[in-house]
Amino acid sequence: MKILTIVGARPQFIKAAALSRELGLRSGVEEVIVHTGQHFDANMSDVFFTEMDLPKPKHNLHIHSLGHGAMTGRMMEGIEGLLMTEKPNLLLVYGDTNSTIAGALAAKKLHIPVGHVEAGLRSFNMKMPEEVNRILTDRISDHLFCPTQTAVDNLMREGFEGFDCQIHRSGDVMQDAAMYYARTSAERSKVIAEQELEAGFVLATIHRAENTDDPERLGGIIQALNEINRERRVICPLHPRTRNLLEKQGVKPEFTVLDPVGYFDMIELLKAASMVMTDSGGLQKEAYFFQNPCVTMRDETEWTELVDHGYNVTVGADKERILGAYAQMKNASLDFSNDLYGGGKAAAAIADVLQGLE
Repeated sequence: MKILTIVGARPQFIKAAALSRELGLRSGVEEVIVHTGQHFDANMSDVFFTEMDLPKPKHNLHIHSLGHGAMTGRMMEGIEGLLMTEKPNLLLVYGDTNSTIAGALAAKKLHIPVGHVEAGLRSFNMKMPEEVNRILTDRISDHLFCPTQTAVDNLMREGFEGFDCQIHRSGDVMQDAAMYYARTSAERSKVIAEQELEAGFVLATIHRAENTDDPERLGGIIQALNEINRERRVICPLHPRTRNLLEKQGVKPEFTVLDPVGYFDMIELLKAASMVMTDSGGLQKEAYFFQNPCVTMRDETEWTELVDHGYNVTVGADKERILGAYAQMKNASLDFSNDLYGGGKAAAAIADVLQGLE
């Protein structure tokens, strides 16, 4: 069984690390990793392969810094060539990036089966490029590995039981990775000591284009975090692009801004934080994994089960709504004993399916 795995962005490296480690234990399974190059700087890419013991990609397409159409098209062209050379039995994609849809389309047109890890997620916001990518990838995938029952239900509502595909509730490989690397993150991270952080701070991230590219939304978020910082320290790893946008708009953060951090640093920050405030999809789950209440500064979330169980609240980018949610969540008494994401056994469940394919 030869599997060609497509990765290109930070969350995909983390997910792939969990599953690749499991596939490496399986007899008769060969994995070839392809890095599209979508995230290409050291903090966003190379460091993950080094830190997480993820096998170095056999192929790197070095495709980045392009518009959606050009990027996706060039990725398809490059992946198609590799598929014809490598001749895998299955192509595996993760999540909802341009790398995801490019890989799925290239394989499907060559009649190579597609497996989609993190299938069935829906934000129901078609203005998000990620929503378009995930919907289209699901529709042409042969094996849909759903992290939650909510994801399975989404596919059922869309009629997938009538399509020629197999739906698997596998659990979430992000939890596998978080549980595995949390054992050693303290040995590999110095962020707490270097920043002289005391436990109990608010961990914030802002990166999504709907927030960073809209001056009103970005201003509302920064003003709210500034006000929260006067009560409880706010720590915010911030990408240089977002910093530049803040400077152009004349918006000044009063909270602590860090350069982008690696995965082990993020785990240590999550361990020490008392709350997470973010517009990231993955960090909402990671907050739950490390028993942090979460305020999501978006108008919707794919992880609706976190909202349903009270671990997360979505507030958009309005300053007053953000402050209200912070006040609500800082005093919340939450029971984190619910097993929403498979308890760290997702990679094994997916590997079982893949190993059994002909």
